Amino acid sequence: MERIDLSGMGVALITPFKSNGDVDFDTLLKLVSMHLSAGTDYLVALGTTAEMPTLSVEERREITRLVTAQVNGKIPVVLGLGGNNTREIIGRLEAEDFTGVDALLSATPYYNKPSQEGLFRHYRALSEASPLPIVLYNVPSRTGVNLCAGTTLRIANECENVIAIKEASGNVSQTGEIVRSRPAGFRVISGDDGMTLPLMSFGVDGVISVLGNAFPKEFGRMVHFALSGDFRSAQAIHLRFCELFGLLSVDGNPAGIKCLMSLRGLCENVLRLPLVPATSTTVDRMTAFLAELGIDL
Repeated sequence: MERIDLSGMGVALITPFKSNGDVDFDTLLKLVSMHLSAGTDYLVALGTTAEMPTLSVEERREITRLVTAQVNGKIPVVLGLGGNNTREIIGRLEAEDFTGVDALLSATPYYNKPSQEGLFRHYRALSEASPLPIVLYNVPSRTGVNLCAGTTLRIANECENVIAIKEASGNVSQTGEIVRSRPAGFRVISGDDGMTLPLMSFGVDGVISVLGNAFPKEFGRMVHFALSGDFRSAQAIHLRFCELFGLLSVDGNPAGIKCLMSLRGLCENVLRLPLVPATSTTVDRMTAFLAELGIDL
């Protein structure tokens, strides 16, 4: 199995919707083309930012087909595939068509709160069944369970096709322990735009970014400055976007990024229930922020 390199800036693609709530496939393809032109290192489809739980099976398959066809091997495509029923995920791994997909991003099981041993056995089972490399996704604020550093390292060492982790625990010490003790070639990826530069200062390999949906060139430059060791230049970009990091999360994800993208004319500001658009206060603050950056609306 070929081992892909997921360093740099990946972007967690939104799913654009039309005003009537249908998936806007034309806009999706325009966004993919934008990322290819902007130098985005890889794309992540059907993740949290894509509102994946609200998409039908048919919509997910069509999104996957269109994104992989548009990318056409130019950059890696990572596909979100997870859940809290291990047997069901294995069935999907065996049945789905993953043509054009380079790796799978699988979040820790949610709601049923498995133990660390349960998490290890879950990922070992997925690893044994998967035809593609797997990226772990630790986001305890959403799933209710933390994948501890020791368990991550156990999986990384014992499951050969688990190649990376998207770490969104917010625990700097935990992330540092994974970076310090990881096996060769195992990537540690930030799951939080605002934490990316601090984490990269001690060896994290990049980010799966939400902000990159709206500012792929600018935020990608920050990540690549940090990768090259030019932290002064990276810091200047980080500080430029500091206020925006908070604004993107105040009303939840992807409400913040869809608000920002709509202000930039990149998509409609439409989400599917139970998610709703950002508040008018957030819209006003984002509008003012963009004006400060000198961006015409």
